[in-house]
Amino acid sequence: MESSDSANPPKTAARRRKGGLRTMPFVIGKIFTSISIYINLFKSNSGLLPNEAFEKIASYGLQPNMILYLIREYNFSAASGTSTLFIWGAISNFMPIFGAFLSDSYFGRFLVIAVATVTTLMGLIVMWLTAIIQTARPPPCDPRLGNCTKPKPGQYAFLFTAFALISIGTGGIRPCSLAFGADQFNDPENPNNQRVLQSFFNWYYASVGVSLMIALTVVVYIQNTFGWVVGFGVPVGLMLFSAVMFFLGSGLYVKVKPNNSLLTGLAQVLAASWRNRNLEFPPEEADGRHCYYSTKGSKLLVPTQKLRFLNKSCLIRNPEKDLKPDGSASDPWRVCSVLQVEVLKSLIQLLPIWSTGIMISVIISQHSFPVLQATTLNRRFIGSFKIPAASFGLFGIITLTLWVSLYDRVIVPQLSKHTKNPRGIGLKTRIGIGLFVSCFATAAAALVERARRARALDEGLADAPNAQVNMSAMWLIPQHSLIGLAEAFNAIGQIELYYSQFPKSMGSIAVALFALSMAIANLVGSIIVNIIDIVSKRGGRESWVSSNLNKGHYDYYYWILTILSVANFVYFIFCSRAYKCCEEERVWDEDVVEDKVGAFTPKEVAMIDMPISKDDSSTYFSA
Repeated sequence: MESSDSANPPKTAARRRKGGLRTMPFVIGKIFTSISIYINLFKSNSGLLPNEAFEKIASYGLQPNMILYLIREYNFSAASGTSTLFIWGAISNFMPIFGAFLSDSYFGRFLVIAVATVTTLMGLIVMWLTAIIQTARPPPCDPRLGNCTKPKPGQYAFLFTAFALISIGTGGIRPCSLAFGADQFNDPENPNNQRVLQSFFNWYYASVGVSLMIALTVVVYIQNTFGWVVGFGVPVGLMLFSAVMFFLGSGLYVKVKPNNSLLTGLAQVLAASWRNRNLEFPPEEADGRHCYYSTKGSKLLVPTQKLRFLNKSCLIRNPEKDLKPDGSASDPWRVCSVLQVEVLKSLIQLLPIWSTGIMISVIISQHSFPVLQATTLNRRFIGSFKIPAASFGLFGIITLTLWVSLYDRVIVPQLSKHTKNPRGIGLKTRIGIGLFVSCFATAAAALVERARRARALDEGLADAPNAQVNMSAMWLIPQHSLIGLAEAFNAIGQIELYYSQFPKSMGSIAVALFALSMAIANLVGSIIVNIIDIVSKRGGRESWVSSNLNKGHYDYYYWILTILSVANFVYFIFCSRAYKCCEEERVWDEDVVEDKVGAFTPKEVAMIDMPISKDDSSTYFSA
């Protein structure tokens, strides 16, 4: 357990001896963490800052190049390699939920980040060793000669150990880094506290952008130019520097005590509802304020009638037994507050709309196949410079960034004049536009792949999968840009919608929901690839997702994604009309409870991965 340097408000002066700008060198040092994971693997923010941010960005950096590593060095097929990376992505998106729970309930942010940093470094080192040690990989071969052997069990274990360690590290870094960084600057006694926190978040956003650009350009270029040993060694060096900087600043950090997790509070409502299932509701004429439990000062005294069965969790049977002398619940697993119940109801009512985001997340997670396409095309950009195959995803990120800026600064002010909506358009409309655009993204990918494959066959390259087709790789830019545009509408709209339905100090639920949809989407993506691979190669036929792109039919694969996306869009229209729970922003007890980390606007929440839980969760959920 950690000592709390901020638990005693009267000792503010003593508290401020820690944290603040003096921690920034160590915070900035963590940027290298993110770039490192970002490059070599999958994700990271500044220790305090870019550790988690770059960790997130890493999914766009190393993920694309990793498919080439698995195919060329481990003899994976395109289908099995892509499926493996989908599963890796799913685990890496699930793990932060457990990391947040451990941080909030038991160990605190510093200890979780520290262990995660070391674990990530170990994972990167193991990944580096797979490139250094020849016997860690199958012997070199020529796929055209059919003399390639599958990895041995020990070689699989070595590779998957690296994946597992990196995912575990991601689970600790992602949910804690931003909140831990904010802890260093948060001083409620400072009249400029909000401005200081806002500056911190601005630097956070900047670190995300910088690390993303570096990961998709410089790091990918190093891997392609100097090989895997150097390409994987650079992330190890950056991660090592990041870890050293983080631990050097240990004595200067503000370390907040672990408290209680939002997940625990939601579980308490379900448990109490079940345990109280045989209780009778009070008569309609009864004063509900004396029948239901509310935390002191809360304005939510009576639960709503929606999902009424959950209301039994906050029923008071015997005030003397159910409540302590100070008015708090004696057993929070038997009696919950009205606020806890209403938060869970909001979460449940959002699930239909939330489920529509899974399919577009599958589209956004399409990193592997576009890289394989790019390797067969002419990637010459200016003069003799060739864009690395794994760097084309940068066009999607550029599109997203430019559109968000244009939308926020130019389009919204103009639209709001006509729609009378301060956001320009409704959140569900924004989400729907993103789903609609994603259909065109996969259709564009299908058309480009059809043209690429036809050109390859016309040039007699059916048995030469690694030969360059006489077609510019710039034709891949539209599909990447459309995916970036769809993400700008849908992903950010999703988080804003979720954020509007919960208390602001529980805004982390918004990102938790989005991360969960990404995890499930990766599992769905793996299932889709495996089904298509198995079904399409029946009867001895070539698989649609064959390692030989010229013999396969990746255009059919993209058409299937298009059909699923269109079906998902129709499903979204049904959900948006059938469920009216999200029409307006809900009002909570925000005037009673302040968020220690600072109030985030919807735009800020959309741009970052907020911690899965914050200190104030204990105000709503007490264990």
